[in-house]
Amino acid sequence: MDMMDAGFWDERYAGAEQLFSGAPNGVLVTEVTEMTPGRALDVGCGEGGDALWLAEKGWQVTAVDVSKVALDRAAARDVAGRVRWTQADLGTSAASGVFDLVSAQYFPAVRQRDHATIRGLLAAVAPGGTLLIVGHDFADLPPREELDFDPDDFYQPAEIADLLGDEWDVEVNETRARTAPAPAGTRHVSDTVLRARRVR
Repeated sequence: MDMMDAGFWDERYAGAEQLFSGAPNGVLVTEVTEMTPGRALDVGCGEGGDALWLAEKGWQVTAVDVSKVALDRAAARDVAGRVRWTQADLGTSAASGVFDLVSAQYFPAVRQRDHATIRGLLAAVAPGGTLLIVGHDFADLPPREELDFDPDDFYQPAEIADLLGDEWDVEVNETRARTAPAPAGTRHVSDTVLRARRVR
């Protein structure tokens, strides 16, 4: 299973009329509501719930995903054309230093020796901008023998915090209860949250 592969996600989205709720993720709403709108990058935007919510709040949004199926659904919801929908290699295609918010909500970032994808996300944040990364708490997962993937293959937000240098101010790095019930068939009751501001 390659969670970074377009074919994997196209197949998954095509297997359901709607894969996710369409509502914005709770942590995004909690952390961003009071921010001054600017330019936002929504990484792994899926069917567009977060990107459309950000646009409604006045953000100029670039929404990136590898799945054309997901992007077509998202664009169909965007009747006002407020979001730039982009099919691209996640985390490595963004312009450097231009976004006031880079948001990655439950983005399955595969661990790399050179951390290229993560460093691409960090580089996309403008000075004074915010990085917001949210993941499922791995403690909520079933026993490893019941999984069809290895959790150790993927970054957790706290690990990404360890990659931040002196140019970052870590404002939130914690595990907290989800703001919404766990998706059907899952045990996800907690989120791991990293919010950091690029100070220079």
